[in-house]
Amino acid sequence: MKRLLTPIAVCIAGAMLTACGPAAVKNESSTATADSVVVHYADIAEAIYSDSLTTAKSLRSSIDVLLTEPTEANLTSARTAWIAARVPYQQSEVYRFGNAIVDDWEGKVNAWPLDEGLIDYVAKDSYGSESDLNSLYTANVIASKSLTIGGKKVDTSNITPALISDTLQEADGVEANVASGYHAIEFLLWGQDLHGTNPGAGERPATDFDLSNCSNGNCDRRRDYLVAVTDLLISDLEEMTNNWKVGGDARIALLEQTPEEGLSTILTGMGSLAYGELGGERTKLGLMLHDPEEEHDCFSDNTHWSHYYDAKGIKNAYLGEYKRVDGSWLKGASLSNLVAQQNIKLDAEMKLKLNLTEAAAQAMVEAAKKGQTFDVLIAMNNTKGNQLVQTFVDSLVDETRTTEEIIHQLNLQGIALEGSDSLDNPSAVFE
Repeated sequence: MKRLLTPIAVCIAGAMLTACGPAAVKNESSTATADSVVVHYADIAEAIYSDSLTTAKSLRSSIDVLLTEPTEANLTSARTAWIAARVPYQQSEVYRFGNAIVDDWEGKVNAWPLDEGLIDYVAKDSYGSESDLNSLYTANVIASKSLTIGGKKVDTSNITPALISDTLQEADGVEANVASGYHAIEFLLWGQDLHGTNPGAGERPATDFDLSNCSNGNCDRRRDYLVAVTDLLISDLEEMTNNWKVGGDARIALLEQTPEEGLSTILTGMGSLAYGELGGERTKLGLMLHDPEEEHDCFSDNTHWSHYYDAKGIKNAYLGEYKRVDGSWLKGASLSNLVAQQNIKLDAEMKLKLNLTEAAAQAMVEAAKKGQTFDVLIAMNNTKGNQLVQTFVDSLVDETRTTEEIIHQLNLQGIALEGSDSLDNPSAVFE
């Protein structure tokens, strides 16, 4: 999600899918230079985005099956494909901070939270009928062949990728008007989660896509939207995959920096994701508010896995490794190698902190298996659940402090990590 965050001073549901794109190369290295670490970091980015593209295409195939035969079984399969598609993508988020080309693009594919009434029907008794901040709060594109956006009438009779990306995404300059990306697809596959902080995800029926037995109206346009938004996701992922190939814009921008600036990019991504974004905005904020609307994958109740793989992405960046969706490993020169050459105790400390974070994330995954998904864990008066989430936050904060020590050890200058009011200024959250 793209948010304005306050800088702080810097003092596994694996998908059973086949990868395409760059070959799954195993390139282990016990020694490292700054150059080799940065190049390998770019290689991992290419592999992750390639896997994200592969899984998005598999999702599209599952959607085709659903629309050909709109059964509950096929809807479940499409949902499973969506969850599988999240596995590689969430591991890419460590590339956002420090790589401007990624951060500028990310809102198209992973923006949240969203005012879902822009896209489709909602339960107005819980969602409401209007918002002082968003005139398109309940616009319902699927039910509307024209809309007024920015005082102008817009033809929405044909739902296309271009309409979604050029007209609907952040329409009227409102960030909550999220029309594209994973979460728009998630909403279309699950529908609203009306269970609050009680167990249960969205319950959209398969008949919402059935032309012969249509429920809730406009099934033809709902189908069109689902196809268009998934095709748009694929094209956006193709763009970013190409950006990380040899000669691609993201790789060029990274490698045009000095090796030290490249290391700063990696550590900025690690610390900013761990602290401000994942620890703060995606986790602590929802816990403070006890609000399921702050849940990252709020329609599917898949947030425990999204958080797990965000944390895994940070660990990947430090260890210089990535497990591809076909089960093969990409390994090479790493920050861990580089730090160990200078301070083996600090490297061991960082590995311990990363493992503790992963264990805390795994504890939330295990709780979800027993019905305590993230929205249930953050519920008011769920003392044990709240503590599981707080342990995850604490581990991310602790991990970030060691990241700062590594920045100092490597004598890197001018780095600022993203912050969050929920961690830096909690009273501001309630103002």
